[in-house]
Amino acid sequence: MDDPQSYHMTPEEFRTWGHRVVDWIAAYWQGVEARPVLARVQPGEIRAGLPAHPPQQGEPFGTVLADLDRLVMPGVTHWQHPAFFAYFPSNVSGPAVLAELLSAGLGVQGMAWITGPACTELETHVLDWLVEMLDLPPAFRSGSTGGGVIQDSASSAALSAIVAARERATGLESDRRGCDGRLVAYASTQTHSSIEKAVRIAGLGKENLRLIDVDARFAMRPEALAAALAADRAAGKVPCFVVATVGTTSSNAMDPLPAIGPICREHGVWLHVDAAMAGTAMLCPEFRHLQAGLEWADSYCFNPHKWMFTNFDCDCFWVADRAALVRALSVLPEYLRNQATESGKVIDYRDWQIPLGRRFRALKLWFVIRHYGTEGLQHHVRQHVAWAQELAGWIAADPDFELVVPPPLNLVCLRHRGGDTVNQAIMDRLNAGGEMFFSHTRLRDQLVLRLSIGQTWTERRHVERAWRRIREVGREIAG
Repeated sequence: MDDPQSYHMTPEEFRTWGHRVVDWIAAYWQGVEARPVLARVQPGEIRAGLPAHPPQQGEPFGTVLADLDRLVMPGVTHWQHPAFFAYFPSNVSGPAVLAELLSAGLGVQGMAWITGPACTELETHVLDWLVEMLDLPPAFRSGSTGGGVIQDSASSAALSAIVAARERATGLESDRRGCDGRLVAYASTQTHSSIEKAVRIAGLGKENLRLIDVDARFAMRPEALAAALAADRAAGKVPCFVVATVGTTSSNAMDPLPAIGPICREHGVWLHVDAAMAGTAMLCPEFRHLQAGLEWADSYCFNPHKWMFTNFDCDCFWVADRAALVRALSVLPEYLRNQATESGKVIDYRDWQIPLGRRFRALKLWFVIRHYGTEGLQHHVRQHVAWAQELAGWIAADPDFELVVPPPLNLVCLRHRGGDTVNQAIMDRLNAGGEMFFSHTRLRDQLVLRLSIGQTWTERRHVERAWRRIREVGREIAG
């Protein structure tokens, strides 16, 4: 390491700059509230400030770090800002970031047990912990026929589930010969767009995705699902996959699993339950009624990287029958053969996902769970939900605004009674001002404002201020 010809950063240099980087992150978190939430740059502005050509000689690390502030930070939208209410939370925490650093430093490639025994076994164990913490069905435990795995996102979990459903429905024939256009998947009109993408990638075709109507609270109508399944069977189609959502993206609607599950079982179709954001709330017993009926599910996922203080990427995905998933996704070339795999005593998580390679994501989940404990995680979830419910009460009491749908958890959908133009103007003005950032959706063909409460540093005062400013700007615009 003392070779003057080496271009590598030495351990001592890494130690020095590592301290600087940690200090930079800590200072960023302390001061992020003073920054405008939404990046104030125009398309192409960041690239225009970067050198046209890569450097021929290496540069001092201090110069690189300085350019982070000068060139990169002006183009960052601050997801960790306490007034970030757009889309969904993507919260982080100190334990998660430190674990991510350790994971990067170890550089484990956990594609098989032999390539990272600790990576594999810690993942299996932490996923079993979460089965207990969330009170999930026993079938999802690794000691049963099922088990859990960490995916990068709910999109990948859905694609893995659809491929497994496809192969179960065809006895692996579609894997050998391709889809014949007969396989059909079902989702509600409010289901996340990742399902359409997964159906297309898996070869079922967009035309074989049925969008099921929803009720007044935007939850899937079970009777409409049953009718669609029956109609497709009568037409010679093969229903193979249904996705139900616990907490839709637009409005946090809860699909009725107790009614959907038996319908899926009757028709022999794979039921996947997507609880990407809302799943974290199931840490609290008082919210678990929202996913009653989960015992009917063939697979289930939620994202700790949304609301459980675990930085992106980290999706937890469980199956009730791991054999169906492994059969659909396993490929074993000679160069991956080894005694541990051949023994059948280990899990090779490469067979549980689309890519071959995988990172040591379980480390950050382990750190977060051990740092906060179930009690600490419950505390923060309950605070976020309480503030959202309080906000909903303020909206309901205001004559100029309406609560579009009662919020079951931490997503509040509201609308100024002045119409779409007024609501768009309110959002545009406040987002451009930098003091907060929230997003919109369309429900009942109306533009609806969404405030998602769940960032690490958000406090009640930030929610209160957001509502005060929305009211003030609403009065100014509506006249």
